[in-house]
Amino acid sequence: MSNWPRVDLVGVGLNATDTLISLTTFPTPGSKVEYRDPRVLPGGQVATTVIACQQWGLQTRYVGKLGDDAAAALHREAFADAGVETQLITVPGGASPQSIILINHDGERSVIGRLDDRLMLLPADLDREWIANARALHIDGHDTAAATLAATWAREDGIPVIADLDELYPGVEELLEKIDYAIVSRDFPTRLMAEPDLEKALKKMHRRYGAVLAAATLGEEGVLAWDGKGFYHAAAYCVPVADTTGAGDIFHAGFIYGMLQEWPLERQLDFACAAAALNCMAVGARGGIQPIDAIETLMATGSRHPPMCLSLRGC
Repeated sequence: MSNWPRVDLVGVGLNATDTLISLTTFPTPGSKVEYRDPRVLPGGQVATTVIACQQWGLQTRYVGKLGDDAAAALHREAFADAGVETQLITVPGGASPQSIILINHDGERSVIGRLDDRLMLLPADLDREWIANARALHIDGHDTAAATLAATWAREDGIPVIADLDELYPGVEELLEKIDYAIVSRDFPTRLMAEPDLEKALKKMHRRYGAVLAAATLGEEGVLAWDGKGFYHAAAYCVPVADTTGAGDIFHAGFIYGMLQEWPLERQLDFACAAAALNCMAVGARGGIQPIDAIETLMATGSRHPPMCLSLRGC
């Protein structure tokens, strides 16, 4: 009998404390730009996805590393307030991950990050029972060796693995072999496969690594996914954008929520797009996480950006 309670989702990966600065004019080299009222808020890829799923009624666990600074206290409080079970490894004297996020007048963000090497999550930090007692595993791949071990355990126990990848980390190809749902950034497939055409790159990625689904998030163009039989495209929703920080993290949360409800793939992708769009209407990675009924209302009544042109189908 396990000592750990069963959860719907366990997330293994990054957290970050975001300092968000809204600018009316984005700085050019050599210029000076004034800003007011910076906001310090919790974020991070996996941590934000886990928080959203918990707010939507799933039982979640987060596994990650923190320093022993004020940023760590902010994260611990956010997890506790949301009801997320945590397995947090504290590094004495370590600096918790932090990001400076510059938000342009149209809500688009640019990120400057700081990571303390002492906070790298290592395979030895993990306990297999944290993974085994979950219905799904979500990883970001930054600490690739730990992510690969967690994904290996999950695969062995029949637990689906979802990944949010945006960089070609050393060892990422071994990790990809353990992933069931690879939902990555726009240019990740083309860089990984050395194939400039996104549709062809997704097909090659799916075939080489054996995923159930290979998908790329595309900002205002929504998401494009390949399941080995056909492409699925969900267009993004039109909303007034305050800040795009966390949009991808909430997209992944929406996808995972729909997957655990056993919805059809089209509905999973659509729900994820709507959840991500609503999050962009407020400042911060978690500022616009909306309840399920608000997301479904947008799905039923919202307008969408024009569909992208898929070269495989013609325009």
